[in-house]
Amino acid sequence: MVQLRMRDEDYATLDKLEQAFEKKDLGYFISFLNNSKPLPLLLRVHAVCMLEHIGDEHVVPALCKVSNEDSSPLTRHEAAFTLGQLGFRAAAPALVRAMLEDESAIVRHESAVALSSLGDQDSLPQLEKAIADKDEDVRNSALIAWEYLSYLRKKHECKDSVPPKSKIRL
Repeated sequence: MVQLRMRDEDYATLDKLEQAFEKKDLGYFISFLNNSKPLPLLLRVHAVCMLEHIGDEHVVPALCKVSNEDSSPLTRHEAAFTLGQLGFRAAAPALVRAMLEDESAIVRHESAVALSSLGDQDSLPQLEKAIADKDEDVRNSALIAWEYLSYLRKKHECKDSVPPKSKIRL
């Protein structure tokens, strides 16, 4: 069973996370996330949230792994949120998987929202599938994301330009 509560020795790890954040030490974060499953919830969530502020594409694979594999729905949700905030399209396959397959409605919801933030038109068919989700909030989030991405596609088709960066935030 994964430990949720912090022990005294876990605070030293939290301090290391803070130091790594100050140094923008992506290698530390990637290693940390790849080995964080047995760690307390605060450490896992805190590490994921810090990465939004670092904003480097190199963290996408580690965040994708967290979004699909962490034992905590809260941590998976935060990973999906962070991936959406970062906006790198390399996150789309993991977000689609989480949106369609995760057992937690909050993770499916946040993954749909994150997909809209990526502005990735290729996710429209998967978002359409999620519009039929059993959870109303997931259905609504997928619908909003689908409609917004459809709007961006139509806007791009009307102009001969680069598709605009998605601006939707739910």
